[in-house]
Amino acid sequence: MKNNINCIAKSQKGKTTQWLRGFSIKSAAFAGLMMLASCESDLDKINENPNDQASVDPKVLLTYVSKNAFQVNGENMYASRMMIGTDGENVYQYMKWNDASFEVYTTGLLNTGKMMQEAEKINNKNYAAIGKFYRAYYFFNLSLKFGSIPYTEAVKGESGITQPKYDSQETVMAGILSELKEANDLINTNDKIEGDIVYNGDASKWKKLINSFRLKILITMSKKATLGSYNVATEFASIAGNQALMTSISDNGELKFADAADSRYTMFNNSGYGSSLYMADYFINLFKARQDPRLFTFAAQTTAAKEAGKPLTDFTGYNGGDPNSSYSDNAALITAKNISKVNDRFYKDATNEPSSVLSYSELEFILAEAASRGWISGSAKSHYDNAIKSSFSFYQTYVKNPGQYFSGFNVNLYLASPSVIYNDSDLPETRLEKIMTQKYMTMFHQSQWTSYYDYLRTGFPKYPLKEGVAAPFRFRYPQAEYNYNSTNLKAALATQYGGNDNINSKPWWLQ
Repeated sequence: MKNNINCIAKSQKGKTTQWLRGFSIKSAAFAGLMMLASCESDLDKINENPNDQASVDPKVLLTYVSKNAFQVNGENMYASRMMIGTDGENVYQYMKWNDASFEVYTTGLLNTGKMMQEAEKINNKNYAAIGKFYRAYYFFNLSLKFGSIPYTEAVKGESGITQPKYDSQETVMAGILSELKEANDLINTNDKIEGDIVYNGDASKWKKLINSFRLKILITMSKKATLGSYNVATEFASIAGNQALMTSISDNGELKFADAADSRYTMFNNSGYGSSLYMADYFINLFKARQDPRLFTFAAQTTAAKEAGKPLTDFTGYNGGDPNSSYSDNAALITAKNISKVNDRFYKDATNEPSSVLSYSELEFILAEAASRGWISGSAKSHYDNAIKSSFSFYQTYVKNPGQYFSGFNVNLYLASPSVIYNDSDLPETRLEKIMTQKYMTMFHQSQWTSYYDYLRTGFPKYPLKEGVAAPFRFRYPQAEYNYNSTNLKAALATQYGGNDNINSKPWWLQ
């Protein structure tokens, strides 16, 4: 199976923009499989149908798509003021990024579509439902990254659409909400789910993730009253009150890593993590101020603290660098032995912690925010407290030797401390800041760009920014789009941003 997946990955390399030139789902996903002789012996899952050589069991594609979707993304750690670099100017740290890629159309969406096609052949509704989840997941993140994107005409090379039109963000968000609603209706306990490295074939857990992700989309659109025919607050309340949702960390939408080829933790053996990546003082100081022991699982002691023999749980032994200072100034902290590296488990532990796209903790923060906004009834404080408790439970479960970090810690005392306690009587902005700050504190190497998008949406927590430097709202469209789909791209730019494709153009969802 692992070699089979690796072959699929190899067949995708370098084909990011092929879908724009009529590259079909079959050819994108399987031309490489059928042509790479070195992989042929591993393709035992390919059906031997002489009339349909492109057929493949959907379980093979489910494994590949899941593995690809759930990887850790380290870029947002810089933009979100959690980490800094000391060996050069990191564009994400200094808010200077430019364009991004549409690669996910081939690596993710084409293979997802092919999985759904193959599922239809064997009348398995669960693969179709999971496929709708992944479509929603990919299009959601693509739209947040750029703005308007190809959606209704995307990945339709087989139908002759080689230059797909761009759809507005509202169309995309309303569309994926409908796809997730369909996925919820399709998922069932009868159709077998094989190749499932997320939930091991448990359809009930997929149902919980699908519905919980619907809530994530809606809360992300909190600045909007409606999305197409959906009333944002009303739809949120309906889902929260009537659909199955995650209830514990065992429901987390996460990938667990294994110490085997192509299955290890994303940052395992990453040279940068071992040499030049350090903690940002803004992030560290939130934990130090609250005496929060999760810090010890993220960061390493300063060299000076180690040499002084300070206990791992001594908060004075941790220090970060200023994300707004020059990398050379932060490098000087290394010489002074007064800066914490990223905890070495992130690059030395082949399995480390699972990587989530949506955790139970995040869901509880989403529900806390919705209750605080008056979208749902019930106690915002209860959801807030549950979110924090489940975050501690996650680290106590997955971090090796948790006793060295959490011995003697009492989460209930933590929740009652002045800087943490949630009070329903506080002003709405104060309540929102509490929720978003604690949510941010759970997202070190988790949930990809969520913490940054939350900051753009709410202004919390209050990132330190260099004077005169704004936090970018988006990425520029890839150059390949200018080369192969320029007419549709330029029309989308004119509609959204007055023709200006720059990182400080504010997209619809933030207006």
